[in-house]
Amino acid sequence: MRYKSAVGEPPNQKKIQEVSLGGPSITEGDVEEVTRVLRSGRLREGPLCRKFEEEFASKVGSKFAVSLSSGTAALQVAYLVLLKPGDEVLVPSFTFIATASMVALSGATPVFCDVDAKTFTLDLGDAEKRITSRTRAIAPVHLFGNCCDIPGVQAMASRNNLRIVWDAAQAHGARSGGADVGSFGDLVCYSFYPSKNMTTGEGGMITTSDPEIFEKCARMRDHGQSGPNLHTSLGFNYRMTDMQAALGLSQLKRLDSLVGRRRENAGFLDEGLREVEGITPPHVPDGVEHSYNQYSILLAGEQGKERREEFRDQLRERGIETAVYYSRPLHLQPVFAERPQPNLPVSEDLSDRIVSLPVHPGLRAEDLGRITGAVREEMPVKL
Repeated sequence: MRYKSAVGEPPNQKKIQEVSLGGPSITEGDVEEVTRVLRSGRLREGPLCRKFEEEFASKVGSKFAVSLSSGTAALQVAYLVLLKPGDEVLVPSFTFIATASMVALSGATPVFCDVDAKTFTLDLGDAEKRITSRTRAIAPVHLFGNCCDIPGVQAMASRNNLRIVWDAAQAHGARSGGADVGSFGDLVCYSFYPSKNMTTGEGGMITTSDPEIFEKCARMRDHGQSGPNLHTSLGFNYRMTDMQAALGLSQLKRLDSLVGRRRENAGFLDEGLREVEGITPPHVPDGVEHSYNQYSILLAGEQGKERREEFRDQLRERGIETAVYYSRPLHLQPVFAERPQPNLPVSEDLSDRIVSLPVHPGLRAEDLGRITGAVREEMPVKL
């Protein structure tokens, strides 16, 4: 019997093997660690969460870490610990919505800022112009694993007496000036969602070296408890479970190798795409060690905006999966429509021209060759 395609016609060639954007890297060792917890019957938050916090803090160079149920929960707790209703927080518009939505849900106001056209991270000049008497904090994002200007953020925060909530949800393993992004104050927020460089399924972490901030975050994620049945503040059930922590501990052991593979793959893509007319590979500033949660290119000019979906369709036909992060900047999201819309031309331009290519550690040399070859061959679209 002849094979029939979805539309009832026999294919004229062998089915193309897809090069996907990837998912979590799960080993038998990961499965065994989670299974051990399941068999123990201790499924809730427990000693493995404490061990995961200790080992994660040690890994990134922070004194303390607080495990949570998600990266979004980490951001909300961080904001609530530092802010009061009516405060303003400087937030890049070109990022995932949780960076801003958790500001709003804490009772404060996100003030949207533009981003740098090369790094896609916070434009400090634009941000400083938006500081008012109510500005209390800044929330820079290490987008796609590329570090923002950490010394610049610290200097601006110091000049204006601002607290810093670093969003490192996509930056596990990223380093700036030789230091892990998790080592900086006031707080650093991580996500362990399955698309991240390491995962616990869902889950998050806050790192800090401030003991007072650590205690407040730890209480808030657990109903405000400071002791057994002793609630000294309001809080949430944002606890991680030992099942998640078991997976996190196992993944943490492989984080360096996973990020190392991402960097190697990005280097291959850089070399293969550097001379291709019509695209711009990721820009990495001096002193930054990008962790490549995403490998995001820019298509050139107005034609890039008009033909992005055509370009993606052409790669899809060749079995290359792509994605767009993010197709709408935050200041143009309907949920923020009632707020004054600032002029953020770079964020709006990037959202129209950006495309992410596979870079995950599961890629083989032949996969990387297919990606670069497909991009080179399809650029006659004349973007």
